[in-house]
Amino acid sequence: MSDELKPASGDLAGLPNGLVSHGDYKTRRVYEAARSLHSGAVKDLLSLGVCERCVFRLVAVEAFDSDFSSVTTSTLRSWLETCDDQTVSSESSCSRVCIVCLGVLQFVFSDAKQTLVKSDSSSDYASRITELVNQDGHEFDSFGLEVSVPSTITDNERAVLSYLKAKYSTEAWLQSEKTSVKDALKALVLDPLKASLGAKSDSSSFHIRLTYSKASGEAQGASETTHERKKRKTEAENESNCISENSLEKVCEPCILSVHCNKMPIFFSGRYFKYSRNVSQTRWIIDDERMGEASVEELIGGNILPACLGDSYKFHAAGREDIDVRMLGSGRPFLIEVQNSRQCPSQQSLTEIEEKINNSEKKLVGVKDLRFIGSQCWAMMREGEAEKQKQYAALVWISRPLEEEDFNSISSLKELKILQKTPVRVLHRRSPLERERTIHWMKVEKIKGNSHYFLLHLCTQAGTYIKEFVHGDLGRTTPSMGSILGCRAEIIQLDVTDVKMGDS
Repeated sequence: MSDELKPASGDLAGLPNGLVSHGDYKTRRVYEAARSLHSGAVKDLLSLGVCERCVFRLVAVEAFDSDFSSVTTSTLRSWLETCDDQTVSSESSCSRVCIVCLGVLQFVFSDAKQTLVKSDSSSDYASRITELVNQDGHEFDSFGLEVSVPSTITDNERAVLSYLKAKYSTEAWLQSEKTSVKDALKALVLDPLKASLGAKSDSSSFHIRLTYSKASGEAQGASETTHERKKRKTEAENESNCISENSLEKVCEPCILSVHCNKMPIFFSGRYFKYSRNVSQTRWIIDDERMGEASVEELIGGNILPACLGDSYKFHAAGREDIDVRMLGSGRPFLIEVQNSRQCPSQQSLTEIEEKINNSEKKLVGVKDLRFIGSQCWAMMREGEAEKQKQYAALVWISRPLEEEDFNSISSLKELKILQKTPVRVLHRRSPLERERTIHWMKVEKIKGNSHYFLLHLCTQAGTYIKEFVHGDLGRTTPSMGSILGCRAEIIQLDVTDVKMGDS
């Protein structure tokens, strides 16, 4: 604002209550706003038990903003009473819990131990919030602030506004949009909270949520039925020139405040190897019994989560292999999503985690290229899956000896199109569909000493059922290795030897 619009220093001398020494433009602005309020409405609201800041929210023409944090509650009251030129009853003293905001804008609340906590200023209140945030141990340099309040606040405010509109229907200030309790609290505490936390406020991945809940011992409390609540709302909306006993929910205690800190998920990417045929990709429990010795998900995620001091994690992979299938070659791409992490491990820490997994005694799984990655990981994963190719090595048995012409007949098949119905073994959890898949190439490797066995190396389109391609799945996959060779074919073991993602 330009200097010519600011009040001269001599104007500040007119401020009451000894404010000359620390009076500034913000203080002057609030004082002028107090002088402009409708005196009758001010008297009515204070008599009802509406707090000073809610009086400004509901009666002032100007928007409620951070300037109001520079003036104490007692000063606001003295100004309001001066403007009213009448003495307000002692029942409406500053110590009473506001019937509208339930103490939220008075900086009064009950903590988790039901102890009454009252802050004298927005800075004091911000300091208390900072203490609670620091207890959670998060690392952050910016934050977003969220506020949640009980529905009683909205209901009581509606009743008070209905009363005011009935009594002062011609007043212009009633037509202006009212700042909500949530937005008013943010306006009061955001700047002090930024200073106290030493962090900026923006659309951060770290959120501080102030949750106000109604005290369980209130007069109507949780025992109020849906019918009673609807009745009270109807009475509030139909009020004429007075507020009935039932139109406002009685307030005896301030709200209970709980502070929750939450950080948006962070992601780590890499490629994993599975060396055991008794390890599932994800935790697999049937009837309270674990299937397999362990899972890739737990062996990797269980090592990353403690390094992040997070609450939980989710495991995502580019496809999956059966529990009895090894994942070899270049490994399978995966993501670990950590929920509400309190710190992000350095690359050196991730390297140490990688070495710990790879050097474990049982060597069930391995990891490479473990690193922190941004949210773009999802797009990369989806794009890669659409273009993905997989390579396999399958140990195959056939009912007749392998012949020389079989080598040429198999290796000559390029970009072979096959049709696969949903396999019998997964029909209980997959839709019965028919899918076309491509076998890009195949080659056969002899096994010395037994002509009924051979290694089949093949590269396929993502989503191909390899086991069914070998044995035919009772004719549900055509053509199959059995139909190509004209004999019975069975798969003994299967390894994934490469997963190609997009241009990898």
